[in-house]
Amino acid sequence: MENQAKVFAERARDPPYLRESIYSFILAERERVERKEITAATLRNFVKAIKLFCEENELFFNWKKLTKRLPPARNHANDRAPTREEIQRLLEYPDYRVKPVILILASSGVRIGAFDYFRVGDLTPVMREGRLVAGRLVVYRGEPEEYFTFVTPEAFTAVKEYLDFRREHGEHITDDSPLIRDDFDVNTANGAAIPPPRRLRAAGVKALLERAMKAYGLSRRREGNRRREWQTAHGYRKYFKTVLETMGVKSLIVEKLMGHNVGLADSYFKPTEEEMLEEYLKATPKLSFYSQAKEDDDELMRLKERVERLERENREIRKKAERLVEVTEKIRRHLGFNQSYKFS
Repeated sequence: MENQAKVFAERARDPPYLRESIYSFILAERERVERKEITAATLRNFVKAIKLFCEENELFFNWKKLTKRLPPARNHANDRAPTREEIQRLLEYPDYRVKPVILILASSGVRIGAFDYFRVGDLTPVMREGRLVAGRLVVYRGEPEEYFTFVTPEAFTAVKEYLDFRREHGEHITDDSPLIRDDFDVNTANGAAIPPPRRLRAAGVKALLERAMKAYGLSRRREGNRRREWQTAHGYRKYFKTVLETMGVKSLIVEKLMGHNVGLADSYFKPTEEEMLEEYLKATPKLSFYSQAKEDDDELMRLKERVERLERENREIRKKAERLVEVTEKIRRHLGFNQSYKFS
């Protein structure tokens, strides 16, 4: 590929060759768009890469003229966020890395590319009155795009359990260790140390999630379309945004928690970390999957107990009513009335 790029860069210094090559490529890719093999947005992304290559190699081309030849593209993807039930199903996948990965994605809204940077020291507990209320997660540490967001207590706990699992198998973990690492053999003989960790990068995280989706039949594609009903990793970001907006979290804080640039508002809207946490905590119950399930079970148990109590009270009332009818019948017979009444 590198040699081909060098050859093309040399030949493309001839403007007619460059123009003919680009237009031929666009024509062939437009046909793929018409056959629905790729989307118009994908084609535009191809053009961005070509434009950057030409700019880096000082190859001049009329890009404004080319843009008019590109098919229009939607500015948003026609897919949905995963449902709560689908996420809960995926959390059952046996790979011990799936649980912390999914809970991080769903409760923080980070992009999958953030896993290329996550270190153990990027996730710290947020305590209130001795109780864990959230985890503070630094995203893209050391990069110009660095920001922070939060994860739920159950996500923080899942990561802690995963790190403890690695320690139990001999890994020495520091703040600089990768937050999510490559797989290793848990049956290492004679207690030998496991191999040094290699960071599980975005491509590995995506492959892990795709295996889980396939295992549970959740990788369905929409009829007549190559896209899945919801995107393997980005779907969790949509779920995060949807939940926060539904729970009434301030829109600008939602954008900040997702690492979005809010334009001019960045210069004037400066919420404190405590204010952002207060807003995030509004959505914590809906961003939690295990604790919410426990709350649902507890509520169901309370309802069952209430039904049983009402049934007992109803039986006592029926007994008292039947006793009252018997007494009434005796009184009526004593007074000479022949008509009898039956309780029902």
